[in-house]
Amino acid sequence: MPELPEVENVKRGIEPKILGATITDVTFSEKVIAGKNSGKATIIKGTSLETFKERTNQYKIVQIYRRSKYIFFELEKNNETKIMMCHFGMTGAFFTVPELEDIGIETHKKHWHVIFQLDNGLKLIYTDIRRFGEIRALEDLHEYPSVLKIAPEPFVTEAYDHYLDKILSKKFISKPIKVGILDHTVIAGCGNIYACEALIRAGVLPTRIVSDLTQIELKRVFKEVVQVLQDGIDSGGSSISDYYNADGEKGTMQEKHLVYGKKICGQCGGTVHQQVIATRNTHYCPNCQK
Repeated sequence: MPELPEVENVKRGIEPKILGATITDVTFSEKVIAGKNSGKATIIKGTSLETFKERTNQYKIVQIYRRSKYIFFELEKNNETKIMMCHFGMTGAFFTVPELEDIGIETHKKHWHVIFQLDNGLKLIYTDIRRFGEIRALEDLHEYPSVLKIAPEPFVTEAYDHYLDKILSKKFISKPIKVGILDHTVIAGCGNIYACEALIRAGVLPTRIVSDLTQIELKRVFKEVVQVLQDGIDSGGSSISDYYNADGEKGTMQEKHLVYGKKICGQCGGTVHQQVIATRNTHYCPNCQK
């Protein structure tokens, strides 16, 4: 958390406000500076703080896009390009405001970690209460090769064939279906919340081994993952705890959840069960899922 729908809504919120703007200054919080000084990188990963500034300060933001749960900023200065990449971890967020004091959520305002001053009078501020997120300034994506392995976006035509090829591979064929759909090399951007919701919609238990699923069931799982992710985008994301979009607003997708965070199944009224799968607390309904 945030997952694909939340990250997409953050991207849509900040894009019109910062696209085309130039970063004129970068400020780090005391926690970020202390982390670097102690050898435990906090938020800013992969480079020193000085190198991060060199790769972002005075650069123009020429493109913003999302892949899976990452936001990428293409930066340009004097025909040189850099890529800034952000993963929100558990509680990361971006706000675009004139001043830090204009962030309306006290916990996020208190836990700011990077401030990008822009030449249009706004600040792009990264906040992170638990500090599990990260921002990297890259020469190019090959500097962080794991992102090159991300599956196609789930909404494109080739995503289904890619999913089938990966889910039926040796790596996943003997694992629970939930393990497979949580892996972003199989389906891009599906995290714990949306995996639980997709599987109840598909009527498939999260513990089912991939090899035991029929082709019809595998197709239904993929279809429901795509649909629940789209529903999440359309609803502004799921605000379970600390998620807010760039305008400080909560999403409403949590109101449509059938099992995640529930005690009673929203589909049949039965008891929702919980089980840890792939280190994630999984919610499911044994009545609706087989």
